[in-house]
Amino acid sequence: MLQNTQKELRMAKTHSEIKLFHLHGTKEGVVSVAHITEPYGPKSEPVVSIGISLNGNALNPEWKVHIPYENIDDLIEALELAKKEFGKDYVPNESATPLDTDEGTGGD
Repeated sequence: MLQNTQKELRMAKTHSEIKLFHLHGTKEGVVSVAHITEPYGPKSEPVVSIGISLNGNALNPEWKVHIPYENIDDLIEALELAKKEFGKDYVPNESATPLDTDEGTGGD
C-alpha cells in the first residue's frame, strides 16, 4: 500500500493540503483533505483527496478517496443527508429501510 501512495504522489503534479483534522474516536487518527492536480498523470483532471490515517500520517493514509470537483456538491448533499438522517444519536428501528436498495449502489 505504501508503494501505491508513493507512486501516486510521484504521479501527481501538485498535492496541496486544504485541511487536516483529528479523527473522532481515535488516539492519533487524522482526516486529511487535499487538492491534487494531475493525480493519474499528465492531463488528468484535478481531484479532492480525502484520506484517513489511524496513525496520524496524513501523507500515507490507510484509506483514501479521490472526488472529482464535478461531484463535490453531490458528496456534500449526501454527507448532509447522512448527518441529518443518521447523526450521532441515530438509533435504527426495525422498520428502517436501507438507502442502497438500488443494486448498482452500496457496498459488497
